[in-house]
Amino acid sequence: MSTVKSKDGTYIAFDQVGSGPPVILVGGAFQHRSFDPRTEQLAARLAERFTVYRYDRRGRGESGDTAPYAIEREIDDLGAVAGEAGTAPFVVGISSGGALILQAVARGVGVKKIAMYEPPYQADGNGPRSFEDAKNRLQSLVTAGDRAGAVKFFMTDVYGAPRAFVFAMPFLMPSAWKRNKLVVHTAPYDLTILGDRSVLNERSSSIRVPALVIGGEKSPKELRDAVSGVANALPNGQSRFLSGQDHNVSSGALGPVLFEYFGTS
Repeated sequence: MSTVKSKDGTYIAFDQVGSGPPVILVGGAFQHRSFDPRTEQLAARLAERFTVYRYDRRGRGESGDTAPYAIEREIDDLGAVAGEAGTAPFVVGISSGGALILQAVARGVGVKKIAMYEPPYQADGNGPRSFEDAKNRLQSLVTAGDRAGAVKFFMTDVYGAPRAFVFAMPFLMPSAWKRNKLVVHTAPYDLTILGDRSVLNERSSSIRVPALVIGGEKSPKELRDAVSGVANALPNGQSRFLSGQDHNVSSGALGPVLFEYFGTS
């Protein structure tokens, strides 16, 4: 493990593996290095041809945190990790990690190309989905010390996981449940990022780098629509859907697409 100091003095923990052009992996909600098999496996695969940086977003794992939360601070964190690469990196974001990448590029963090897997800019019957009520509810539960309730609320009401599975998770997957509780206070961070859709509207023109938005053919329609919507909103965006994949994408399916897109196939 290594650390880099972000602009506000917060230390951000990261791992570096492989050799070659730099790639940064950005996890989504709940994900961090000690509890993120998807990006761990993806990092191992990409390390065959790239130098891969995988970091704990602030408030998670071995990274620090500084109140109050602001999107700008997470952008600074990603910028600090990118600075360790020494040259403009490729950047890959999983789920809400993709939304963070858009924020960072729109505000000037230098990257070569970006790839996102199912950034969940979902809509409902009345237009773009608002996360403000969900964010306030999560913050209330965490402040009250009900981290288990916060995890249940996020996974069912926000993420849309089956309630029966979520309520059985403490017994079926006790280790995962415990780790989710440890970082659930950062879930409002992800919702804050997703709540700022200006990167898909008035600020989208500032995202000039090539952008590949990837989805799974087995994912819910709302996520597949989000993939197409994000790609269409970006000046140099394109979309691609992977056969047999859902939101829990496998590194075996995603890796070859990234090798091809980043020019190392």
